[in-house]
Amino acid sequence: MRRSLFLLTCGAALLSGCTSMGPLTFAQTPRDPATLSASRTLGNVALSPAAWPDERWWSTFGDPQLDALIDEALENSPTLAMADARARKAQAQAGVADAARLPSVGASAQINGIQLPEGLAGPKVGGKLNVADVLMLSLKFSPDLWGQSRNRWEAAVDNAHAAEIDARAARVTLAANIARTYIALSQAFDLQDTAQAELARSASALHLSEQRRQAGIDNGITVDSRRSAAAAAQQQAQLAGQRIDALRTALATLIGADPDRGLSITRPQLAQPRLAIPSELSSDLLARRADVVSARWRVEATQRGIDASKAAFYPSLNLSAIVGLVSGGLSDLFNSKALLLNGGPALSLPIFEGGLLRSQLRGSEADRDLAVATYNQTLLNAIREVADAVQAARALDDQIASATEARTAAASAHAQVQQRYRAGLATRLDVLSAEQPVLQLDQLLSSLRAQRRTASVDLDQALGGGIAPSAPDPTASK
Repeated sequence: MRRSLFLLTCGAALLSGCTSMGPLTFAQTPRDPATLSASRTLGNVALSPAAWPDERWWSTFGDPQLDALIDEALENSPTLAMADARARKAQAQAGVADAARLPSVGASAQINGIQLPEGLAGPKVGGKLNVADVLMLSLKFSPDLWGQSRNRWEAAVDNAHAAEIDARAARVTLAANIARTYIALSQAFDLQDTAQAELARSASALHLSEQRRQAGIDNGITVDSRRSAAAAAQQQAQLAGQRIDALRTALATLIGADPDRGLSITRPQLAQPRLAIPSELSSDLLARRADVVSARWRVEATQRGIDASKAAFYPSLNLSAIVGLVSGGLSDLFNSKALLLNGGPALSLPIFEGGLLRSQLRGSEADRDLAVATYNQTLLNAIREVADAVQAARALDDQIASATEARTAAASAHAQVQQRYRAGLATRLDVLSAEQPVLQLDQLLSSLRAQRRTASVDLDQALGGGIAPSAPDPTASK
């Protein structure tokens, strides 16, 4: 027995050379995050080692209602339930791959009956029903000589890690979307205030113009112009109210609730977060961005897939054994004459398979290059999104400062016209005309502040959204 197994092994080792895997070539190499430079782009921005967003990064807006909405969403959102289900499925697939590495043992009990034709088997055997009682215990095991099963299992584990990170990324994305929608709701309330103030101003101007026309001071053109402005202001106020309703409903959907839940959402009270970025951006972004971490795990998985495809070129050993009891009746089933034994080792090896294994290996190489290219692009996108958010926030800070200065000047001019009106040196229409630039600048400032808050959300999300470092070791040799 040992001699036969030795000969089979030697023959398999020799014949396995008939199937060559050929040289491995990779078109892509994972990029080192430390080679990505954004120091000039992000110049003149406050740097701090502690500037990474924490787990509850949205709390920097200082709005308890926003905190409660995001907490409710993280608890009830169907989007997160789907992401969690995908992660559990990936973990189950890893369990299936792990189970394939272990021996399998099975037991069976059955009653078999057979009747052979008498013309075929003769009168002694044929023409009557023969019944056999069978008890059987089977063992199957394929030793993982070349690591194929282990690599498949490790690839499944890496994919499960990626799915777990994707589920955590879904939480960051959901929180960011709620924050953006909440910021838009705050802006809609501001616009409603401005629209209502403009409506009141336009209505007053229209009333004065109608009085002046009756007195023969103004003509119909001026009145119609004022009436058009009042109607436009009313339409803007109605539009702002409609947008408030739509954003409340959107928030209710995001948190996994029905539209009536949105009716209880009150006016936001948001602070303006300061702008700051971490000191060591490029080197740490690898471990903190969920999509980068997930892409890196998938690179690891594809490398394991290559190793598994390479192992398919080598001989495989299968061990099987069957121990059973077979008899024609239950009374003889446990007799020593009923014992059935079968089993032994079996070697199989590829000799000629029409290029199947080489094609599978080339496919694994392509999967690895695709995963690496995806990882590299994800890393570049991460740096770009950080730079975009910082540049937008920095530019918006300047625009807010300029608009605030303009609004202060417009408010001062309005106050001076009011003083002249009280002194009898200006008309009520002069006061209403001077108020219009103030309202227009209020509307502009509301838009700029909303964009600035959104840029803060974009930056927190671009920096990982509070995810703790959990990336695989990028320097590990494969």
